[in-house]
Amino acid sequence: MYKTLFMAAACFASAWLNAQTPEENGLKEITRHSAEAHVGFLASDELEGREAGFHGSRVAREYIIARLKDMGIAPLQEDYCQPFNAYRKERQKKGRFQVHPDSVAVLQREVHECIALNNVLGVIPGKNAQEYVIVGAHYDHIGMDPMLSGDRIYNGADDNASGVSAVLQIARAFLATGTQPERNVIFAFWDGEEKGLLGSAYFVQSCPFLPQIKGYLNFDMIGRNTNEAKPKHVVYFYTEAHPAFGDWLKQDIVKYNLGLEPDYRPWDKPVGGSDNGSFAKKEIPIIWYHTDGHPDYHMPSDEADKINWDKLVDITKASFLNMWRMTNEAAF
Repeated sequence: MYKTLFMAAACFASAWLNAQTPEENGLKEITRHSAEAHVGFLASDELEGREAGFHGSRVAREYIIARLKDMGIAPLQEDYCQPFNAYRKERQKKGRFQVHPDSVAVLQREVHECIALNNVLGVIPGKNAQEYVIVGAHYDHIGMDPMLSGDRIYNGADDNASGVSAVLQIARAFLATGTQPERNVIFAFWDGEEKGLLGSAYFVQSCPFLPQIKGYLNFDMIGRNTNEAKPKHVVYFYTEAHPAFGDWLKQDIVKYNLGLEPDYRPWDKPVGGSDNGSFAKKEIPIIWYHTDGHPDYHMPSDEADKINWDKLVDITKASFLNMWRMTNEAAF
């Protein structure tokens, strides 16, 4: 009898000692294997560089939707896609694509171009249905050039298949916590970033709950080394008025032994460079991970075999922890 009671107590103690926090359960789901699978597919030649409005981008979109469905992530609205059109002047007159209604109205008065695009938006509902946080990355790249000699496809492994892989892994990590988040968590995949931040711009100008968005985390190019002598380097931009964002990363690198050496760059309004700008302009606090430029930026040589997988995985883990806090902390 005593032996049985002792064994039961030992089992209970072992289970108690091995108990995992929700964050630890989530971190276990973020792996190199998954990162390689996502980046490998999105940056494959078959996707022809994922240019917005073209076949490869549509295949990427369907891949992302399929992954969200497999995980059981619900669409934000009735459908995962948020369709929109972008317009610009007839090509001989040159000009950038526009999505703002005033600009579109002017362009529609004369001969113009129009492309049909789609953001992909999934959500995990929070306990507080009135507040939102968003983690996002653009899934388009710059396509292919039949006039190039040699490799004609701009695969965009770092830019931005790396970022898409992070958002997909973070979605799975949130589910693995086994805990409903306090705020709604939106997983966003933007279209048309390479043509002028079109997807994120359209989202913020048409979002009915914009004042209820408490924070946005952005990925754009998080898988390469700008200096091979510093393989742990990552630039960490964040809204200066929220110093907690910097504190979170410093604490989590130590606590979870993450192989990152961040360049912390607090910024009053981080509007440059990527989709974070669309949110910063609306006074929404942001975090933006970026691993700096490299010689393969916007070149056909941006291939999956050049990714620093350890860095990509650790940035994804750090970002999941950022989002966990952004989702659940009452104030930051």
